[in-house]
Amino acid sequence: MTQIEDCILPEDTIPLFPELRTGNLGVRLAACPQEIDAVQALRYRVFYEEMGAHPDAATARTERDRDAYDTVADHLLVVDHTLGEGPESVVGTYRLIQRDSAARIGGFYSAGEYDISRIEANPGRIMELGRSCVDGGYRSRAVMQLLWRGIAAYVFLHKIDLMFGCASLPGIDPDALEMELTYLYYNHLAPPGVRPRALPHRYIEMRRLDRDSVDARVALNKLPPLIKGYLRLGGFVGDGAVIDADFNTTDVAVVVQTDLVTDKYYKHYERDTR
Repeated sequence: MTQIEDCILPEDTIPLFPELRTGNLGVRLAACPQEIDAVQALRYRVFYEEMGAHPDAATARTERDRDAYDTVADHLLVVDHTLGEGPESVVGTYRLIQRDSAARIGGFYSAGEYDISRIEANPGRIMELGRSCVDGGYRSRAVMQLLWRGIAAYVFLHKIDLMFGCASLPGIDPDALEMELTYLYYNHLAPPGVRPRALPHRYIEMRRLDRDSVDARVALNKLPPLIKGYLRLGGFVGDGAVIDADFNTTDVAVVVQTDLVTDKYYKHYERDTR
């Protein structure tokens, strides 16, 4: 058996892709339940303690952000090797769910907020991105680039054609986000063939200002880094925002065609796996 601190793996375990390293930081998939528990603890600290999400009784008691989707997902990790070689090293995460995995529990998380039927009609391989967060001491461009290198490696190996998910802006007052939402609608709306639309009972209009009154520079500066990252990759947004009162956020649907993912991430992956 191979042991990574509390993680015990069969000797013949073959990782999906080798860990990609930048100095003391690496990105790879979670290898055991203990690392998934560390992911859920990190998500609790960021979403509930820092961002003001409202926990139910079980979440508050366990201090873990977990749901049924975790059981079918692959969990991408950023680890800091100076902190150890096991669960204690986890400082960043992304949740990745493919079509077949989502089908095992009845569908994708995003379907609770958006009509994603046009995405699901895509004949290629699709993947939902979600539950992304990074520990407060590690929120740097280098860490986000490392996460995207990991996603690119996963996309490359699984031949993913389309990625999508819900991305969050802080707060639940859409009027306070009028500049950002209006900018996203007029400048980054997804093509009709892959455009999610907020479910009717949750739909919040994104066009909150006249188009000509939107200052693109100001709007971009106000957007969370994660959403700006999607846009840099050629990503689009769906029609309509959604208020998630439990998580104290306003969500937008994001769609990224993987052939638009910046070439540098693939080059990094190919170089690091030779």
